[in-house]
Amino acid sequence: MTETAAAPPRRRRRRWLVTLGVVAVLALVVALLLRQPSPVGHWRSADGHDRYLAAYDEAFADLPEPERTRDVRTDFGVVRVYRFAGASTRTTPLVLLPGTASGTPVWADNLPSLLDVADVYALDLLGEPGRSVQERPIRDHGDQAAWLDQVLAALPEDAFHLVGLSIGGWTATNLVLHAPERVASLTLVDPVRVFADIPAGTAVRSLPASVPWLPRAWRDSFASYTAGGAPVEDVPVAEMIEAGMQGYAMRLPQPSLVPEEDLGRIDVPVLAIVAEESVMHDASRAVEVAERALQDGTVSLYEGASHAVNGEEPERIARDVAAFLPADR
Repeated sequence: MTETAAAPPRRRRRRWLVTLGVVAVLALVVALLLRQPSPVGHWRSADGHDRYLAAYDEAFADLPEPERTRDVRTDFGVVRVYRFAGASTRTTPLVLLPGTASGTPVWADNLPSLLDVADVYALDLLGEPGRSVQERPIRDHGDQAAWLDQVLAALPEDAFHLVGLSIGGWTATNLVLHAPERVASLTLVDPVRVFADIPAGTAVRSLPASVPWLPRAWRDSFASYTAGGAPVEDVPVAEMIEAGMQGYAMRLPQPSLVPEEDLGRIDVPVLAIVAEESVMHDASRAVEVAERALQDGTVSLYEGASHAVNGEEPERIARDVAAFLPADR
């Protein structure tokens, strides 16, 4: 019977050193990937910031000229707000909240028709890419509502019709649940994590797009995926969003799915626009929950529309908003 000789102490020690070295390198890589050097959202580099602002300005050129531009200070940072003068006699203005990693220029296709409905304020979300500047940590959903409520408090009107796109829809809903006093109504345009959760396949597919040092083609692919396969190259708004995804490090609490019982507590009128082909939720599930849970809800399923519904159906959205809002407010 032959016995296997034990490895000499020096060889065993070398193996342990190699193993420890590999573990140390892996630990360093994980630490570098997960580290959060700043508690607030920030640009990763000056070049990345410059690239985003150039794309922002190019996309903004497609908007009507704002009547006024303001930077409103809140407890959590400074929020960029634009006011656009409308053609309607309604006294209560719209407030537009964009989707993630975008900013006010994402409303380029919508503003002309929405200005026939009412005066419009459009703002860049705090803690997201845009011209708003986060200065203090936003730690929970209460903080998310607080900064937006403070922005509305700084505006001259007493009440507002909120129009939220994608994560902007979640942001508007979150405000009503925490501080509803200044909100006259909600219009939610294919909102994320309000009526149904994000499908696992979309969440997995978004991961490579969220890693800034991976190829741009991966982010463009995800953007096209959310827009129903539409090409995104050489589109000013898509260029702006891609620059924000790559260049900006967000430090925001993860938005949680709004419980049905909380939706049932909303006592302002809600227009829910759900895109049938959206990859951000199960559309049939979203419609079912909205119709069941909302006290005063108008639910509209846009057949054939993708998550980029605001650019696909701008005139229809404006007509639906006009029909939804009371004529004198």
